[in-house]
Amino acid sequence: MLFSSLASALTIVLGATDTTFNTMAVALAIGLGAIGPGIGVGIAAGQALNAIGRNPEAEPLIRVNMFIGLAFAEAIAIYALVIAFLLNTR
Repeated sequence: MLFSSLASALTIVLGATDTTFNTMAVALAIGLGAIGPGIGVGIAAGQALNAIGRNPEAEPLIRVNMFIGLAFAEAIAIYALVIAFLLNTR
């Protein structure tokens, strides 16, 4: 989320009149905005599987909490995609 905000700030600072800067801002918004949630989903899923392996009785609670966390992580990636679309239409 921070990187997508930085990419949109880049467009404002540079004036966004040139299509080169606009394209670079779109690429930064989606590229950097998706790398964080991608890493977060991988870590969360790995730790959840590790926890289920250690304590199989707690699997339903771990699974529900993992899916809630994954949904929040994916929402950040979708936010970055929306910012990229908004920057692209300018």
